[in-house]
Amino acid sequence: MAGADSPSAALRRRDLCARGIRLAGKMRSDVVNLLDAYVERQGLDASASVAAVEGVPQAAVERWDEQTGTQRLLENLAAYRAFRALLAQMLEEQREQLGEADAALGQALAAMLLQVSAFAYHLEELLRLESRGPPSEEEDGPPPQPQGLFEQKLRGLGVLRELAQWAVRSARDLRQLSKPGPGTGSAPSPSESP
Repeated sequence: MAGADSPSAALRRRDLCARGIRLAGKMRSDVVNLLDAYVERQGLDASASVAAVEGVPQAAVERWDEQTGTQRLLENLAAYRAFRALLAQMLEEQREQLGEADAALGQALAAMLLQVSAFAYHLEELLRLESRGPPSEEEDGPPPQPQGLFEQKLRGLGVLRELAQWAVRSARDLRQLSKPGPGTGSAPSPSESP
């Protein structure tokens, strides 16, 4: 981890974290807007309860305050890689269901897919800086397909809700990582947990 200890590496890490925090904030704002449009266009109730969706990583984590910076980055990267596959699947399903009839929703999903892909790349850059390098992408195959149209809509709602939560968690994780001092790669004190 010698490369990550130099002053220039620390500055670069803080810069990448600051940019990542801004990207996460924009993504959170955009996904909330997309969620509103999705609920309206799919004819769903915004307060609909959606159980944990298979293939959707959960942002909530036990013992957040015990995680190292590298663990946080790895979990974020795994989540955004999963979201990339899920959003691509949602985009394809949306095109099959509505064709060009609802181009605005398709464009919004495509834009969110681009943001998620860019954020995953940003996380990979941070991992490289930490002398850790990103893990290779494991092809688990496509995410599981919901059985019916209503189940697809509910899964989409669950994906977007969880993505909004991940954007919040990512900003917190990057703030924690950007803090100066020896604790950036190690577990923070309990007073620093979210």
